[in-house]
Amino acid sequence: MSGASARRTRENSLRRQGFQQVAGVDEVGRGCLAGPVVAAAVVLDPQKPIWKLRDSKLLNSNVRSILYEEILAKASAFSVSCVDAPEIDRINIHNASLKAMSNAVLNMDPKPDFVLVDGFPLPNIDILQEAIVRGDRLCSAIAAASIVAKVTRDRMMLEFHKKDPRYGFDQNKGYPTKIHLAAVGRYGYSKLHRKSFRPRSLL
Repeated sequence: MSGASARRTRENSLRRQGFQQVAGVDEVGRGCLAGPVVAAAVVLDPQKPIWKLRDSKLLNSNVRSILYEEILAKASAFSVSCVDAPEIDRINIHNASLKAMSNAVLNMDPKPDFVLVDGFPLPNIDILQEAIVRGDRLCSAIAAASIVAKVTRDRMMLEFHKKDPRYGFDQNKGYPTKIHLAAVGRYGYSKLHRKSFRPRSLL
């Protein structure tokens, strides 16, 4: 693993202010050519610390899987939400990402009383929130959410690969790698592909 661990500083500060359920929220899959955008919301239990949480992109798949299981076992609450390719095409990827993150928060039980969001503030949630740029590298709750979202989405893409192995989703997870783009050039888009995404090599 590389990079410093995300810290609990902001969550601890909010708890000292009286907030009990502080959720971190993040999404994965914005830059993919195929597959859903997946968001997760996680409330960490301060009595059950999880060490070495960090942005999922800084972890290898084995470490992510280990931390994923630990997060689900120790978290006070968590939720996952997906927006599929047709919906992404209909409302665009930015709005789809916000929708997935908002739904992840609103589907939590119990509901959080404060939300820490990676990047952009969330619309349509009546809960106090704070958007943190690069929050997945700074805030432990957001880092935990990034891990849950990433592992969930990767596993979904593995299942999609089993049903249709032509595009190599087991390796590229829907990102526009050379092999993936070559497969699209040969077979065209599948039902999982975002029709509104047009990589330059396909134009």
